[in-house]
Amino acid sequence: MIVTAVGRKPKRRGRLDVYVDGVPAFDVSRATARAHELRPGRPIDAAAIAAIVADDCRRAALGAAVALLARRPRSEREVRRRLRERRFDAGVADDTVERLRALRLLDDAEFARSWTGMRDSQSPRSRRLLVQELRARGVDATVARDATSDVLDADAAYRLASRRMRSLAPLDDATFRARLAGLLQRRGFSWSVVAATVERCRDELGRPSSAEDDPRDML
Repeated sequence: MIVTAVGRKPKRRGRLDVYVDGVPAFDVSRATARAHELRPGRPIDAAAIAAIVADDCRRAALGAAVALLARRPRSEREVRRRLRERRFDAGVADDTVERLRALRLLDDAEFARSWTGMRDSQSPRSRRLLVQELRARGVDATVARDATSDVLDADAAYRLASRRMRSLAPLDDATFRARLAGLLQRRGFSWSVVAATVERCRDELGRPSSAEDDPRDML
């Protein structure tokens, strides 16, 4: 068998149709065509075609994964899931993940640290909730706990509450306490942290102390 033509594939940017013995046989990316020196007159057999198509699939998977990681860090599970959504088979996904690890582009420990730092700075929440979020993304429990070890709930709760307390200040005290406590509870903070944080904010706003109140009465 002989490659008789290599031409642009209609409506598929960057893809080329490869003709063998005058018949369209398969399509590949330009990079794959160059790597395998696909040009008219090149001898080719069924085994070579299968190997070229497989290589093209691996290149496509790697390219898709790198583009995904360029937008934001991802866990291994997230990368595998997105590759499955793109209809790459499990073997190709495994090979891609291994290649990304070797290139140091995929590292669950680094992802967990990055995720924790981003969430803690932009949208503070409890350490427990951060661990839950990482676990939901496939990060190992030990890795998740290590990545969040520096998160202090009291500090995170205050940083979150301090961003909202001024806008809530015009409300009556019961509503102020309920709104602020509800926000903190939704971010995973314990009742003791919620109560202490609400009182700290009330003190800063000059509201009368209500330290004897049960924090659950705020909601």
